[in-house]
Amino acid sequence: MTDQPVEKMTFEQAMKELEGVVAQLERGDVPLDESIALYQRGAELKARCEARLKDAEEKVAAITLDAQGQPTGTTLVEPQ
Repeated sequence: MTDQPVEKMTFEQAMKELEGVVAQLERGDVPLDESIALYQRGAELKARCEARLKDAEEKVAAITLDAQGQPTGTTLVEPQ
């Protein structure tokens, strides 16, 4: 588990840490209190990944193609 705030993580960072949290919980060798903390962190990481994926889907949905297959009607979206 890192000390980096979840809201500042990229999708890749959050996913990598989430995978580590899941692996630790699946092993079952973590004390109960630590398991609870890991579960809470995992829930935050999952929410971050879902939010970043939703942002990406919205950006892709904002792009339409013209008859020649060129992007048109794109909307500039500020990264979060």
